[in-house]
Amino acid sequence: ELIRQGEALKRTEQMVDKMDQDLKTSQRHINSIKSVWGGLVNYFKAKPPESKPEQNGAPEYYANSRLKEAMMSSKEQESKYQESHPNLRKLDNSDNDFNKADLVPSVQRDAYPKNQHLRAYHQKIDNNLDEMSSGLSRLKSLALGLQTEIEEQDDMLDRLTKKVETLDVNIKNTDRKVRQL
Repeated sequence: ELIRQGEALKRTEQMVDKMDQDLKTSQRHINSIKSVWGGLVNYFKAKPPESKPEQNGAPEYYANSRLKEAMMSSKEQESKYQESHPNLRKLDNSDNDFNKADLVPSVQRDAYPKNQHLRAYHQKIDNNLDEMSSGLSRLKSLALGLQTEIEEQDDMLDRLTKKVETLDVNIKNTDRKVRQL
């Protein structure tokens, strides 16, 4: 959604730039109509540079690289997360024939209590903490990407606001000149 909004902002900014260019052309025409002297000035004055046409009418917008990386990383981890999440994975109650202590490598067994049930419980808690840690790091990278994207779009909005205010003043002046004709 944030990327879509960024694309819309970019299109809006390009439309405002086009409107400004059209307004300058209109002011040149008004000066030519207003007097002979204005027409001579416009004749010798350099023409404004032509704006380059957009490709297929769709401007290119590139989202923040930090956000893209965070989204790609999140999508890669999503299936692994769904497999391990207690509410999203399939429940398997066939633990009766299965010894959970067999999953713990012998090196790590020494770090856990001697009691087999307690050891399995500690292992389960460690696994849950690891899952929480990876989920939180994923959320952190997404949040940082979103923050950077929002800051860039905020700067774009400030730029756009200034352009629109200037354009509004110029349109009012041009309207006033047309009414005087």
